[in-house]
Amino acid sequence: MNQSAQSRTDLVPIRKPRDEPVHELVLEEFVVEIVSDSGEGAQRCGQSFASIAARMGHGIWTVEIIPAEIQPPARSIEGASGNRIRVGTQAVTNGGDEADLVVAFNEQVLLGRIRAEELKPGCTILLEDKWRSSKDESIAAAYTSVHDQLTTDGFQVVEIPMEEECLKYVADPHRGKNMFALGLMSRVCGLDLELALEQVALTFAKKGARVIEPNQQLLQAGWDWAEANLDIRFRVPTTPAKEPRLVVNGNTALGLGVMASGMDVCAMYPITPATSASHYLSDVFQSVGGVVHQAEDEIAACAFAIGASYAGKCAVTITSGPGYSLKQEGIGLAVMGEIPLVVVNVQRGGPSTGQPTKAEQGDLLAACFGGHGDAPKVVMAVSDIEDCFYSVITARKIAEAFNVVVVLLSDASLGSAQQPFVRPQFNEEWLAPPVDQSPVPEGVTPYDWDPETGLATRFIPGQPNGMHCLTGLAHDRMSHIVYNPEQNHETIRRRSLKLAALQKSLKPPNVFGDEEGELLVVGWGSTKGAIEEAVTRVRADGKSVSSLHLKFLQPMASGIKEVLQRFDRVMAVENNWSDDLNDALVDEENRRYSNMAWLLRARCLVDIDCWGEVKGQPLKPGAIERALREKLG
Repeated sequence: MNQSAQSRTDLVPIRKPRDEPVHELVLEEFVVEIVSDSGEGAQRCGQSFASIAARMGHGIWTVEIIPAEIQPPARSIEGASGNRIRVGTQAVTNGGDEADLVVAFNEQVLLGRIRAEELKPGCTILLEDKWRSSKDESIAAAYTSVHDQLTTDGFQVVEIPMEEECLKYVADPHRGKNMFALGLMSRVCGLDLELALEQVALTFAKKGARVIEPNQQLLQAGWDWAEANLDIRFRVPTTPAKEPRLVVNGNTALGLGVMASGMDVCAMYPITPATSASHYLSDVFQSVGGVVHQAEDEIAACAFAIGASYAGKCAVTITSGPGYSLKQEGIGLAVMGEIPLVVVNVQRGGPSTGQPTKAEQGDLLAACFGGHGDAPKVVMAVSDIEDCFYSVITARKIAEAFNVVVVLLSDASLGSAQQPFVRPQFNEEWLAPPVDQSPVPEGVTPYDWDPETGLATRFIPGQPNGMHCLTGLAHDRMSHIVYNPEQNHETIRRRSLKLAALQKSLKPPNVFGDEEGELLVVGWGSTKGAIEEAVTRVRADGKSVSSLHLKFLQPMASGIKEVLQRFDRVMAVENNWSDDLNDALVDEENRRYSNMAWLLRARCLVDIDCWGEVKGQPLKPGAIERALREKLG
């Protein structure tokens, strides 16, 4: 999305006398954040705000703000919890750059966002003012100091008596302030009050009127306070949707895709940030005949999924980086036994425990080459929320068509981000055909590999004439253990041919921009929206830059090398580590390239530069734009 022509420095709400006129700014887009201590409901507030905007017809994209600790100390700079919402007239593909408007429940979490450079200079801050009069003199002094410094630095700070107002309706404002803030934000940002009240009812529907009514009162109170006390409104025109849409996060979309694909077994072990996908399935999977199995650990979850697939199903196991590492031996068994399996890796920061709540794309090489021995796997990456849904269907089809492991890479950014997309209409072609348990024809062996594709007929336990011993050892066509070196060589060749056969069916992705030029940016996964927005901005200045986004990472489609060769320079942009040549110790001989750059340099023998950040947050279009302009000189 293009940046708004309206200067964001005009967004300056101030306290106003009740009878003064109010003017409304019309913008193409804005970014708003709400931050609080953990447990104060800022994430729910942000999600509700995004849902209201989406129901009005806005394009939205959300980014969860999650502290590294489960329950960090209150009023801590590192403890900010909440949500960022980008709202636009047209479709929104990423979380945008710095925020224009921030609602903060205390000044310390606000400092955390400023130090992370997430707020636009001079942006508007609506700040809870209760801390100014705290009985703890150190807290009052800290609040006053931060407030005064923010004002000096040019931020437009408006103090809001949130707790004081909430106490008029509830005894414990800690459990209702988020709804007051939702009303406040909805009024300032031009959202529909009736839809906001309806959204509160939907949010608390399971808890009944006893909970819904006071929360609606608090929302109305926030709305009324903004109406009476803030002198500005701004509005983003909507583009009415022509078709029904869903508004879900990436993990929910993955769960919906699992059900739509016809898979009916999910084996998992809880791990951030993947857990919510299996939690969603746990709530709804049973209604379509599915089973969620929570194993005792990641290894057992993988083994359970393999067993279910061997028995005739096609199972999925959902995890994140550390869990994917633990599953490696099991994945190797599925490769050796040629058992279809879908593995979803919602990536996070690493290594080890790393940054479990933060976004990163560091697992690409592990997905392609992790494990011991030659274990070819199909590796795909999802690029947006809608893609999370459809890619699971594709992964299941490939897994069963080729009897392979398919690794589907998402990440923490997509897992928690919300985005509207057209409501899918169920298609019978998504599903696998019924399991064939007719007698195995005489003379057919468990691994009757096709000489051109490497594919073998899948035997299902219980098929007449199909009895054999499955082994994780090297084996021949009869599933007998192999001791002959030539036979071992042949079995590895057959498994490798599967990737070659799949690769022949893939088409290279379309180039975003001109088909040739000075600079081509290559990305994968959740960076697509930010990369294309950055490319659009640079192209608007007449620069020769295009982008290519890859979905299939192993194998890669034919023709990619030819695309790269049409450009003077190529640069991979991704959210994982690469050495900077400006560092004193780094040179062309020892430089570590980003994951995609490694793959492309090896695959295409093309000189590929790379750029990325590993700050624990999604890549911003502005940061990518600056990198592209520097590359172009």
